[in-house]
Amino acid sequence: MKKIIATMAVGLMALGSHAYAKTTVCLITKTDSNPFFVKMKEGAQAKADELGMTLKAFAGKIEGDNETQVAAIETCILDGAKGILITPSDTKGVVSAVKQARDAGLVVIALDTPLEPITAADATFATDNFVAGELIGAWARATMGDGAATAKLGMLDIRVEQPTVGVLRDQGSYKALESI
Repeated sequence: MKKIIATMAVGLMALGSHAYAKTTVCLITKTDSNPFFVKMKEGAQAKADELGMTLKAFAGKIEGDNETQVAAIETCILDGAKGILITPSDTKGVVSAVKQARDAGLVVIALDTPLEPITAADATFATDNFVAGELIGAWARATMGDGAATAKLGMLDIRVEQPTVGVLRDQGSYKALESI
């Protein structure tokens, strides 16, 4: 996360050192109860402090809270932020708001979960979740050994409108396990 903030900061340096110190960036995560996103926020805040930037952090109230993320994007635009780092809850649902942000001159970087289409953001830093699923499936198959041939597989998807990350990991796992 520190590298991402630093990358955004380098791009903003063209504004001049006096404007750089007054730069505001936003971090919008899926939720603030997931330890992964808590650490992401801590890292972003530490780097923003180091660079003398203001970080405004927003999070969905629950997993899948698209409306709060859209409202956060709108707030970032109105507050004059220079950029947004976002882990979208709904990869398609925030695209219109992201377009508004980019049209207003903000740099938008998708983190962890690519937007659909991926070109909706200026940049994306994300895991290849299909490959991650394949690796998880291969590990599970190797761990089960001879028992893999008779294993029962169940995916516990919490929501019907499964985020892209979960769908891709599921598909990757299925692919790795299909030869059993």
